Amino acid sequence: MNAEELGLPRSRQANERLHAMVPGGAHTYAKGDDQYPENLAPVISHGRGAHVWDVDGNRYVEYGSGLRSVSLGHAHPRVTEAVRRELDRGSNFVRPSIVEVEAAERFLATVPTAEMVKFAKNGSDATTAAVRLARAATGRPRVAVCADHPFFSVDDWFIGTTPMSAGIPAATSELTVAFPYGDLAATEELLARHEGEVACLILEPATHTEPPPGYLAGLRELADRHGCVLVFDEMITGFRWSEAGAQGLYGVVPDLSTFGKALGNGFAVAALAGRRELMELGGLRHSGDRVFLLSTTHGAETHALAAAMAVQGTYAEEGVTARLHALGDRLAAGVREAAASMGVGDHLVVRGRASNLVFATLDEDGRPSQRYRTLFLRQLLAGGVLAPSFVVSSALGDADLGHTVDVVAQACAVYRKALDAADPTPWMAGRPVKPVFRPLV
Repeated sequence: MNAEELGLPRSRQANERLHAMVPGGAHTYAKGDDQYPENLAPVISHGRGAHVWDVDGNRYVEYGSGLRSVSLGHAHPRVTEAVRRELDRGSNFVRPSIVEVEAAERFLATVPTAEMVKFAKNGSDATTAAVRLARAATGRPRVAVCADHPFFSVDDWFIGTTPMSAGIPAATSELTVAFPYGDLAATEELLARHEGEVACLILEPATHTEPPPGYLAGLRELADRHGCVLVFDEMITGFRWSEAGAQGLYGVVPDLSTFGKALGNGFAVAALAGRRELMELGGLRHSGDRVFLLSTTHGAETHALAAAMAVQGTYAEEGVTARLHALGDRLAAGVREAAASMGVGDHLVVRGRASNLVFATLDEDGRPSQRYRTLFLRQLLAGGVLAPSFVVSSALGDADLGHTVDVVAQACAVYRKALDAADPTPWMAGRPVKPVFRPLV
């Protein structure tokens, strides 16, 4: 099937219904239909393992599952069984469940660099709680975020720094400053310029590139010297880099860290973890000012915590992190070979750690291009590959990887034609896909 033949009439209808009731047509901007070629944004019916089916009956090999949250594959039997057991016992009570004890013990055994943990339902609540703790502990107003990392929270302290800052007072945005990843000198200059004002440094410890040698340890030293809190956002690196996240892999211990995504294999669970001295400020066993840390009605739903424990057990017993890296290595090699064989190896570029691969689409001049991304995504969808990224799940098999590489090769043949014409428009069939963060619709 080619892209023109695909057609998604039921998905198109469902998208219209969504836009009529849900602002943006999705509950996460990264899932919006503006992220996909025009009229080719499938609405999902169900998923199993590494595959999803849309409401039109098309099956896809899926990458980036659940925005990196479903790392074991959809409807993983061990996870769903753990959830099912708790649903039969009740999901939410007026006092803590014994499951909260077991989940905390399991998490702190998995992430031994942390001394306390508190669970939530999403990453934004966890990162904002970390920021609030840092401000309370230091008495300082400013937050320093890594400028090279795309997302930390839906809350004002971060969104006010993005192109989608409408509705956020300038006074709030001005309290957030930025530092570049990998540049200790620039970070030290920032801390010196705002001496005594920066409560915390918050960053993803690693992303599409490995941290430069000594970088994370250097940040640790800078934070200590300037009296600020070091926060690692491990929403993505947690489990995909190691079971204990990047801090477990690189051996640098932050004061606070936040986990989510892979932690629940699609179920809503996130975590704030860190040093007892800081975490206890949100508790009852200290004599200082109380910090309203995380207080969420649904933060400790028993079935979500059961899912998290099942995920951690599966990772530990089945070597899931190693499998993710092996699958990613094979996929990256296959995609690069296919791109090179079609003469677009310099234009379709695979980047990132093997367990967290993304791709860039470059135009005739080597510049990032949303128009070429549109062309590429159309061809992938027509071949039954749903891939806003190439982030793997452990459910992928040999046949899935082989099929993906074959479809990529076919897409690259079209990519080559567009490059030769210096115009991808004939193969886009509509408006280009758009970045999430933009000031205007």
